[in-house]
Amino acid sequence: MGMTDGDLAAHLADQAGKILLQVRASGMFEGKSLGKAGDQTANQFLCHALRQQRPEDGLLSEEEKDNAERLAEERVWIVDPVDGTREYGEERADWAVHVGLCVKGEAALGAVALPGVDVVLRSDQPGTVPPPPEVLRMVVSRTRPAREATEVATKLGAELVPMGSAGAKAMSILQGEADIYLHSGGQYEWDSCAPVAVALGWGLHCSRIDGSPLVYNQRDVYMPDLLICRKEHAERVLAEVAPLLQS
Repeated sequence: MGMTDGDLAAHLADQAGKILLQVRASGMFEGKSLGKAGDQTANQFLCHALRQQRPEDGLLSEEEKDNAERLAEERVWIVDPVDGTREYGEERADWAVHVGLCVKGEAALGAVALPGVDVVLRSDQPGTVPPPPEVLRMVVSRTRPAREATEVATKLGAELVPMGSAGAKAMSILQGEADIYLHSGGQYEWDSCAPVAVALGWGLHCSRIDGSPLVYNQRDVYMPDLLICRKEHAERVLAEVAPLLQS
């Protein structure tokens, strides 16, 4: 009996995470070579497995040469074998494995593994997002916080929470470690498809920072910006960031 899409996404994200931990624990690599070895090893596993298990679907991976045939498919798996290669190489916990499924341009289903803390979060098995504290927390890049994010945080009176990968940032809201993830520094479809699918499954707001929808499986896979937050915070965040988009 075959796996459901949700079970497959979660299993692949979990297993890829375990493979990455093994590569890192082998002691054979360090620095950038560790990141490269991890990326390539996890990518081989994910892409071979998806082609075996879902041969009729399209596939887009950060580590695989893009194939335009995916544009004709309604169902496309979008994966990032190591989201946060730097954090993975530095043996931090704030990196992730993304396995997302786009259906007709929407992030329909996904799983995000956080191997550093042995957690897999799924869109099809939502939990309860912890309530926000009195002072909101905005998760931002630990190396290059975006201007829009820091300015909106100031307007909201929110604390900045520096963190590594996009997946770790998005999942931090589900885990009650942050409340808003506003990114304007540019990403690609594989950076957000799975996290957005999981966040939507858990009842969060997900959009571009001008409020427009996030659309996947495009010819140009660049995605300029992203907002993930609780639905009750979305209107105010979008209102605060709007003037910054005009400047």
